[in-house]
Amino acid sequence: MRIKAYLQEVYTELIHKVSWPTWKDLQSSALIVMIASLLIALVIFVMDITFENVMDVIYRMMY
Repeated sequence: MRIKAYLQEVYTELIHKVSWPTWKDLQSSALIVMIASLLIALVIFVMDITFENVMDVIYRMMY
């Protein structure tokens, strides 16, 4: 019986106490996440290319 009471409390809380975002809010948040992800990927790409070029210069100096 404790499980049934727990599930009823969870349902009540989800329906009456939780504030759900609107569809527009979700779209806005998703857009922000996509832009941030692309920017982070670009920064990592630039760092990778830079590190590769630096290591190339170092290896050429050694041999």
